[in-house]
Amino acid sequence: MNAAEPQKNSPVSPPPRLTDDALVALAAQIKIWGRELGFAEVRMTDVDLSHAEAGLQAWLDAGYHGEMQYMAAHGTKRSRPAELVPGTVRVISARMSYLPEDPDWRTAERQHAADTAVISLYARGRDYHKVLRQRLQQLADKIRERTGEFGYRAFTDSAPVMEVALAEKAGLGWRGKHTLLLSREAGSMFFLGEILVDIPLPVDTPTGAHCGQCTSCIDVCPTKAIVAPYQVDARRCISYLTIELHGSIPVELRPLIGNRIYGCDDCQLFCPWNKFAQPALVDDFAVRHGLDHARMVHLFAWDEATFLRMMEGSPIRRIGHESWLRNIAVGLGNAASQLRGDPVIVAALQNRLTHSSEVVREHVLWALEQHAC
Repeated sequence: MNAAEPQKNSPVSPPPRLTDDALVALAAQIKIWGRELGFAEVRMTDVDLSHAEAGLQAWLDAGYHGEMQYMAAHGTKRSRPAELVPGTVRVISARMSYLPEDPDWRTAERQHAADTAVISLYARGRDYHKVLRQRLQQLADKIRERTGEFGYRAFTDSAPVMEVALAEKAGLGWRGKHTLLLSREAGSMFFLGEILVDIPLPVDTPTGAHCGQCTSCIDVCPTKAIVAPYQVDARRCISYLTIELHGSIPVELRPLIGNRIYGCDDCQLFCPWNKFAQPALVDDFAVRHGLDHARMVHLFAWDEATFLRMMEGSPIRRIGHESWLRNIAVGLGNAASQLRGDPVIVAALQNRLTHSSEVVREHVLWALEQHAC
C-alpha cells in the first residue's frame, strides 16, 4: 500500500529485434540473473488484466480502499500496464522472500508478551522499496547489456500496478482468500516487484489456486477485515489502521488491534501454506534495533529526532512520529487486558498527556482509561 517514486526508466527505444529462440534464451537467462540478485523466483506474463478490472472497480465502489485515494486516482492505468508505460508488451514479475532464518518463526510470532511491540515481519529491516528497486534496476541493466537499449520501468508497490494480478498470471502463485499472493513452495512471506518491458518475451503459465475450503485467514483476522473470500475492507484492516490511516483510529476498533503497532501478520501466521515460507536470500531484511522484541514503553519514549534517526532506511519512517505514538498508545492501552494499572505503562502514558498533537493526546487518554477500568 505504499507510494514511492518509480525506478527511472531507460530511454524509450524501438524494441530489440530478437528471434524466437533468442527470446526464449533471454527469458531463461533473466530467471537465472534474478536468482543471483536475491529474487526467489522470476517469471513473465503479458499485459492483459481485463479479467481483473471489474473486481477492482467493485472494491473501489464499495469504499473498501478507505483514505487510499491513490488506489482510485489513475483510472484504467492500474489494470492496463500499456497505458501506464506506453509500449509495454510484457511484465517481468519477481518475488523476494523476507523471513529471518528461524524455522519456528510462526510459533515465535504468536507468543509476544502483552507489553511487547508487534511490528510486521516485513518492516523490521531495510525498506523493501529501496532493496527491490535497486535489484530490479540491476536486472534491467543485465538485460540491456544483452539486448541493447530497450524501453522499461521498474516498480515495487510504487505505482498504479496490479502486482498480485500480474504475479498470479505470471505463475508466481495464486491470490489467497486474504488477497495476498500464495505459493505452494513459499507461502506468502515475500515482496513483489516488476519490470514493464517492450520486449516480447515468452510468457509463463499460471498455477492453479490451492486454498480449497480453508478459511483460516478469514477466521483469525482480529478485526474481521476479510469480509468475504478474496475481499478485504481496508478500513478495518490493522495494517491500514496503523500505516495508511491519518488521524484517529476508530474507537470501536482500538481494542481489536492489541499490541500491533505497525501492520499485522495474523492472516499469514495462520495460513497453512506458510509452513513452506522461505528465509530471505539477502541480508537487508535482518531485524534492526531489536524490533522483533522491543517493549512498547521503550519505543514510546522516543522523541521525534530519535524516531527519525532510528527509523532511517526503514519503511516505518514514513508514517511519521505522530502516528508512531498514536499506534503505541493504543497498544499500551490494550496491555491493560493483562497488565492493568502497571505503573511503568501508566507513567509512560502520563508523560505524553501534554504532547503537542491532539491525535496523540486523544489516544493517550483512551489508553489511560483502559488502565483505570
